[in-house]
Amino acid sequence: MHGICYDGANHAVIRYVVATSEGKVRREVEIPVEHGPMIHDSAITQRFSIILDLPVTFSLETARTGHPFPYRWNSSHEARVGLLPREGQAEDVIWVPVEPCYVFHAVNAFDAPDGSVVLDVVVHDRMFSDSKAGPDSKRTGLERWIIDPETRAVRRLVIDSAPQEFPRQDERRFGLSYRFAYTMALTGPFLGAGLFKHDLETGERQVHDFGPNRHPGEFVFVPAHADAGEDEGWLIGLMTDARAQTTDLVILNARDFAGEPQASIRIPHRVPPGFHGNWVRDGQ
Repeated sequence: MHGICYDGANHAVIRYVVATSEGKVRREVEIPVEHGPMIHDSAITQRFSIILDLPVTFSLETARTGHPFPYRWNSSHEARVGLLPREGQAEDVIWVPVEPCYVFHAVNAFDAPDGSVVLDVVVHDRMFSDSKAGPDSKRTGLERWIIDPETRAVRRLVIDSAPQEFPRQDERRFGLSYRFAYTMALTGPFLGAGLFKHDLETGERQVHDFGPNRHPGEFVFVPAHADAGEDEGWLIGLMTDARAQTTDLVILNARDFAGEPQASIRIPHRVPPGFHGNWVRDGQ
């Protein structure tokens, strides 16, 4: 398990932490930073752990007002991506500047044959800039960042400019090249309007529409069997009917993405929106 960790009480350091499958910390690397950045997610390739040091940082002014979440957009903080060799130290990080933006969630990353690093992310133009009530970006979309460790440059390619969040993929492909990504279409701040399936080879986007006043959460991909193809399996998640105040556990066939669900199990009350669930097979 690889993590990029920050401590709200220490604004000068973040940590790269590696834990074994037995739950023992194997590596912990202190990395100097400025302003106390809020780092929500990270990604790994076979060579690197990726650090997203972006301009949402600790705000003493916000903390003094008693606000429980003292992080704000900081236009004076340099936006950059760090490539830390998986067995490297802080001085080995390759820092690459990027245009100011914010990323909550990475989809996946992998090493390209030409030596570059490919990082797919959901990008927000700004975050915690105007409102203290919660996320307040004006634009969001799915992007591919091609990071060149030699020239220290990032090329940003827009995969899909539609508002979306909470990306998932076949987790067997973490850190490896992959083809399919699944995201939650947005209507308003982090409210689901449907699901997208992105074919990153063909550029095709499929949509699953649950109908009016029906809002899905983050759906998890489950392979059909150990040797299943990358989209051979199911997407499982909760969908709330805002009008009826009920919730359905919905199972979709990933290869018939826009089709009728394989199953839909009614829960006779509203389940509050959640995210970041995982599927674990019985016996694991």
